[in-house]
Amino acid sequence: MIKELIEKIQQGIQIRQNLILLRKEIQDENQKRALAYLLGGEYDLFAELLENEDAKVRKNAALILGEMECDEMLPDLVRAYEKEQTLFVRPDFLKAIRSYEFAPYLPVLKERKAQIENMEENAEEIKHLREEAALLQNMIFMYEKPKKHTFTGIPAGKSAEVILLTNRCQREATRKQINLDKVTMLAGGIRFYTDEIEKILKIRTWKEMLFPIPGISSLEGTPEEIGSLLGGSRMTDFIAGLHKGKEPFFFRVELKSNMPFEKKGIWIRRMAAKLEVSSGRKWKNAPEEYEIEIRLIQTKDDKFIPLLKLYTISDERFSYRKEYLPTSIAPVNAALLMELGKEYMKEDAQVLDPFCGVGTMLIERNAAVKARTMYGLDILEEAVEKARENTKRAGLPIHYINRNFFDFEHEYLFDEIVTNLPGKNKNRNEGQIAGLYQNFFEKAMTHLKDGGILLLYTSEKALIQKNCRRYPQYHFRKEYLINEKEKKSLFILQMYRDR
Repeated sequence: MIKELIEKIQQGIQIRQNLILLRKEIQDENQKRALAYLLGGEYDLFAELLENEDAKVRKNAALILGEMECDEMLPDLVRAYEKEQTLFVRPDFLKAIRSYEFAPYLPVLKERKAQIENMEENAEEIKHLREEAALLQNMIFMYEKPKKHTFTGIPAGKSAEVILLTNRCQREATRKQINLDKVTMLAGGIRFYTDEIEKILKIRTWKEMLFPIPGISSLEGTPEEIGSLLGGSRMTDFIAGLHKGKEPFFFRVELKSNMPFEKKGIWIRRMAAKLEVSSGRKWKNAPEEYEIEIRLIQTKDDKFIPLLKLYTISDERFSYRKEYLPTSIAPVNAALLMELGKEYMKEDAQVLDPFCGVGTMLIERNAAVKARTMYGLDILEEAVEKARENTKRAGLPIHYINRNFFDFEHEYLFDEIVTNLPGKNKNRNEGQIAGLYQNFFEKAMTHLKDGGILLLYTSEKALIQKNCRRYPQYHFRKEYLINEKEKKSLFILQMYRDR
């Protein structure tokens, strides 16, 4: 097939169609090697086609040279790119050039990018120019990473409005830690003014920190109109006041909307391009090298709420959690559970997690209230190994054992059991879970001190209640709903042997 296609191209038979077929063939590595062997490393045929009068022939010839990665062809590709007048073809030349070590040609790429930025917008050409400019930007970044800005905090004597996204069911847990008189409760978080970001970064129960743009509560209009409004807003001054370093700021756009996926991309590119222009290039769209996310949340009345997420702020709260499994609890959720159960914990406690997974619950238990000795058990060896790695990063001396809880023996009793209890899944039906919970309640009594505390995270509320009735030693203290959709709650129990 490869040989037949090459012969037809050499003979000038349906060149464009045969180039397209050849491109498809060489997506297979074996076919690519076959082409290289057939041509003996000589690609002059394709270099000549870069001068063909048919733009789509030039495009496909360039893309084939990109696939073959023959270093000798790079100068031909760059020359052809510089000469190319058909705008829709130019991005494909760049895609081909990108396959090579093109560092010597960075000045050419930078010059072209500057030309595009200085062009007047033309509705017929703008789509292709935007695509070319985006490729040029990404290619330049491959060799010259943008200088990122340093977050310096809120300037002295000023405050900034902050939104913390939190657990929807337990926003109050985070609000209490903020310790401010004026806090607005939102559906999925809290909103307030602060001059102490450093203190907020120590709170472990929020998921995301976002900043409203001063002076803008919502935006409406076309992508271009919204980009223009953002570019002319106080956004630049606000961000500049929080950072060390000059413009430009590198951003990406996150559009929260019911808009179809393919339309989202077009909408974002249009808006981002207008923002770049209207801000005087103080903002540059860099989806792969961004430091700030501009998040636009579409409302029911088709307006957009603009928020900023700063990746320049270093959030190290959960940096220990590099290892995880699909079933692992999110660190922020584990931190929330421990914050809610904090009043029942004591310092220097001896703590056991009988289903420890990758160790997140125990690590967050110690972050909430310092423990003395902690043990984690799990039947899955991979989980225990990952737990040890995470705990090493956290700098804690937690003891992990690859063992079934129901076979576990220990010489002394524990003050607390904290765990994310197993639930029903494809390998464990309702009857098996009921048996496991009954066995757990029986076994837990043999490991807890009198008055010991259990913090149990589960969706099996009925089984918790049933076993508390079955074993009167367990006293129900509190329930906190965590996930309404999955019906998961934190249950706090206390065990007294003689009551």
